Amino acid sequence: MLPTQKELAKLAGVSSGTVSNVISGSARVSERSRQKVLEAIRILNYQPNLIARSLKTNRTKTLGIVVPDITIPFFPKIIRGAECAARERGYFLIVLDSEGSPNRESEMVALLRAQRIEGMLLVTASGEDLTTERWTALSSSFPVVCLDRLPADLDVDFVCVDDCGAAEMAISHLMRCGHRDIAVITGPLTLRNEQERVRGYRQALQKGGVPARRTMIWNGSFEQDEVARICQNGMLRPSGRPTALFATNGVTGLAALRSLYSVGLSTPQDFAFVTFDEIAAEDFFRPGITSIVQPTFDMGYRAIEVLLNRIEHGKNGRREKVRLPATLTVRESSSMILNLNASSKRLKKVRKH
Repeated sequence: MLPTQKELAKLAGVSSGTVSNVISGSARVSERSRQKVLEAIRILNYQPNLIARSLKTNRTKTLGIVVPDITIPFFPKIIRGAECAARERGYFLIVLDSEGSPNRESEMVALLRAQRIEGMLLVTASGEDLTTERWTALSSSFPVVCLDRLPADLDVDFVCVDDCGAAEMAISHLMRCGHRDIAVITGPLTLRNEQERVRGYRQALQKGGVPARRTMIWNGSFEQDEVARICQNGMLRPSGRPTALFATNGVTGLAALRSLYSVGLSTPQDFAFVTFDEIAAEDFFRPGITSIVQPTFDMGYRAIEVLLNRIEHGKNGRREKVRLPATLTVRESSSMILNLNASSKRLKKVRKH
């Protein structure tokens, strides 16, 4: 027989109302009374009937988050921050993976709707931008806060990093190291954050008095084979090759490094390298990789705060648009200016083999 709230109240020596307030968090309770109730819950192993409570209060205290690929290390860090903020406020967080598919994303949102969640964080799937119609369908049942990847031309609550400013910081660093021929390898340019990072790349070059050349902007993807082909074609060409390479995300950056290492190139001897996002295998790379580090935990935590504020105030009110600063962690991959003559000789040897 499951214990009741009346039994909890009797054991704790408080009223049933105090027990209810402690469990629901709906009213302030003295710390002494709260500890008595929590001790009674522990002794009796009380488990609240969440379904019954949600039917009575029309509140499930449950939130959702949908990410495009939970195997990418960037996203679990965001989820950890979101889960921490939700837990501190008495909410549960359901985590779902859209596998980068807009169709599956819609299915995951429908699943969350069936679970009667009160709000959702969304990192949109790659491949297509959110239209007004699709956004309306996704957000019709509960408030939605966008994370990291932002829909173009839609007025939404969002939390992201300052993508343009962070990319500009990376390129400015390479220019201070003496580089002028700097290539950028991107993820899918259908994503707005990738577009912003390319914009930051262009801005840094412009401020440094260096023209942005189309041949130095390599439109890539998250596919390792495609990234390898693009990088090797760019780095092994006989003339006009870059002395530095900037990757706009960790997945593309890791694929670029692996492919260039596989053909005998190394950093910083043959090219300087900076990536947006820390590479998961950073500890295995020598020299260490210079990285733009996003405040992933803070992004998830802040997004929950924005979401709960939206839940409390409804659909009305000004949208919150939060851009958090990134930091540049300088390591050996970009810490020295290349010996261009020695590097050219090495590249000739690589091409012969």
